Amino acid sequence: MQVQNYIGSLPEKLVGTVPTATPTVSIKDPILKTRALEFYGKKDLRVVDRPRPMISHPKDAIVKITATTVCGSDLHLYHRQIPEIEKHDVFGHEAVGIIEQVGAEVTNLHVGQRVVISAIIGCGECWFCQQELFSSCETTNNSGTMTYLYGHHSAGIFGYSHLLGGYDGLQAEIARVPFANVNLLPLPDSVSDAHGIVLSDIACTGWHGVDLGEVSSAEGRNTVAVWGAGPVGLMAARWALHRGAKKVVVIDTVAARLEVARSIGCVPLDFAKEDVYETLMKHFPANGGGPDVAIDCVGFRYNKSYLHAIQRGLNLETDGVDVVAECIKCVRKCGVVVLIGDYAGLANQYPVGAQMEKGLTMRGGQVFVQKYWKHLLHLIETGEMDPSFVITHTFPFEEMPKAYALFDEKKDGIIKCVVTTSYSK
Repeated sequence: MQVQNYIGSLPEKLVGTVPTATPTVSIKDPILKTRALEFYGKKDLRVVDRPRPMISHPKDAIVKITATTVCGSDLHLYHRQIPEIEKHDVFGHEAVGIIEQVGAEVTNLHVGQRVVISAIIGCGECWFCQQELFSSCETTNNSGTMTYLYGHHSAGIFGYSHLLGGYDGLQAEIARVPFANVNLLPLPDSVSDAHGIVLSDIACTGWHGVDLGEVSSAEGRNTVAVWGAGPVGLMAARWALHRGAKKVVVIDTVAARLEVARSIGCVPLDFAKEDVYETLMKHFPANGGGPDVAIDCVGFRYNKSYLHAIQRGLNLETDGVDVVAECIKCVRKCGVVVLIGDYAGLANQYPVGAQMEKGLTMRGGQVFVQKYWKHLLHLIETGEMDPSFVITHTFPFEEMPKAYALFDEKKDGIIKCVVTTSYSK
């Protein structure tokens, strides 16, 4: 569903009306082609040949993608539930690769270097980037629609609709990376593509959730409930334990994913079999009951009630907030609710009274990848964190549509896949 179906007609010509410090559309090679996954319609993705991107700004790099993947947030695009998706758009915001070419102003990288690409496109120069708030970058998203809807615009994101800048995504064999000095992280040879790719998004997003919740071993921040046992939810749970949480409960209904949560030391809670509120009160009886921190890793597309399913189906709202409401109900008084699942527009029946009367702190937002990734790379490189617990499948690039379908249907125990390209070793 499109956001504008709910709020009414948008003013015309809002796409691309905000000035940016870099072209959002790459110059294309007139002769050379690359393989890429293009969008043709709801649940219709096709691997095609398309013109290769070229250096379009002196701070660009061209990267040969060796591995990419499918993110849970890509499924919102797959179902065409994010505004301003166009036919032939290339999705994808997670990848690792090898630098093929650099622009004249790329100073800290070189051709032939292995790198991970940040999902978030920061300029590195605006006030927000200087504060390491990269997902709020002022100069990489040209969407006037977002400014109209939200009052401000966020950073651009690779392959995530024209609402987020209209950049070509990373589910391709060749990609242009703007502001390469900021948005590429060199990978040591000791870190595989499969382990490095989590630094594009999910490892950093999971860390972002526990960082916003200030999870630690300290009393009042050491009990955590995570809604959603997908890749981000499992990463958040794993990082919560790493930061000293004494108990982490992970809520889902997919048995294979709940078993992974158990395997890393968390308590699984199947919401189809147990009442979430009552069970969490039993697990966390202190201080009136409830976890100190509730982290929503689910987002707007998954309704637990018929009420929000019907309202979304009738275009009466864009976002179901069953999970947010449950977080607010279950978290202890004066606790923290963190939203790192995606939300796009407007919702009904939001429990603002409970939020206010319980004295809750609400935090959320897109991840600050570049703020976290060097530290998390160190944890992976030293063996303190092994991300392989979320990586369940590998596909060749030509089978990306199959990877999407399997991931969407949550079949065959899939959690996170690695998609290899012709440049993979």
